[in-house]
Parts: sequence; structure tokens; C-alpha cells
Amino acid sequence: MSEDKQNLRTEMKVLRDELAARDPDAGETLADKFPLKLLERYGPTVAVYLPIGSEIDPRPLMSKLIGAGAKLALPCVQDDGTMVYRAYTRGDMLEKRPFGLLEPNPDVPEVHPTLVIAPLLAFDRNGNRLGYGKGHYDRALSRLREQGRVFVCGLAFIGQEVESIPAEPHDVPLDWVKTERGSIPIFMMRAMSENAPDLSS
Repeated sequence: MSEDKQNLRTEMKVLRDELAARDPDAGETLADKFPLKLLERYGPTVAVYLPIGSEIDPRPLMSKLIGAGAKLALPCVQDDGTMVYRAYTRGDMLEKRPFGLLEPNPDVPEVHPTLVIAPLLAFDRNGNRLGYGKGHYDRALSRLREQGRVFVCGLAFIGQEVESIPAEPHDVPLDWVKTERGSIPIFMMRAMSENAPDLSS
């Protein structure tokens, strides 16, 4: 792990706390602006997350996606460090795991989402995502992409955008970022190909 990346991680944790305190309704605003064309094109199985700490709250978005017919899944970190996705329905019993994570029971079927909603600490316009340094999302997304098409959308406060994040070979880039202010285009070849949805309307 590079020192620059770790320093940025520490800085962005503090900044995200401030952003969340300043705008506690950002999750609602983001959900209102979220383009359902993403679900139409890349659904119906959508991996979401339950917020930890100051992560922007995806629960209003989850309600919107459910209303539009999405089938939800939650990330589950197994004992060997592998992260998989298991089916999730509102009201399901969840297990409390390390770091405050709430996950479906291991008996719940594993699913393979084609649209992944991911939390983050920071992002840049090359699609680089700064996570917590454990690599769970990168490894899981790499496996999903090996299995076929998957679209990865980061959720963030607009203030989490930075000029550049040091990228490493194992990092899996985002396809799109959605903030409380709207969509952030990712300027990369993959986002300019058929992978990028038309969100003009």
C-alpha cells in the first residue's frame, strides 16, 4: 500500500464525516436524481450496501430500485477474505459481522449482480476509486467481470472527488459515479464504449 494512498485515505475519512454532517439528506437527493436507465440496461440484479459511518446513505435509492423491479443483493465477506453477493429482500434477518457490517446469513443463495452500487472514500474522473484498503471490492469486481458484463456505479458526495488517486494494477475502475449533485462522467475508453449508458434524458 503506497504512503500517498494511505495519507489520502486518512484525509478523506475526515472530509467525508464533515460532508455527511453538513448534508444528512444527501442520500434522498441522490436517489431522486438516480437514472433508472442504469437498472433498465444493467439490471435486474443490483448489488447495494448498507451504510457504515459517514458513507452516503443508499437506502432511499434501494427503495427506488425495488419500486422499479430490481432484485437486490448485499456484499458478504467470508472468513477467507473473499467477498460474495447474496440475495437480499427488505426485512430479511441480517448477521452482524466485523467492522459493523450487516450481512445475509451464509445459507442465503449467492447471486451474480450485473449492476454494482459501491461505496467509496474518494474518486477521480479516470474512474479510480479509493476504498478502505482491504481489496474486497476489487477482488469481487474482478471475478464478476470475468463472468460477464457488469456495470459499477460509485455513490459519493460531490466533495469526495479528487484530482487524482494513485492507481495500482489490481484496482478495478468505476464506470460511473452518482452524487447528490448528479452524474459524474468517467473519462476513460471503457466509459466511451458501449458500456456507457445514454443518460441524456
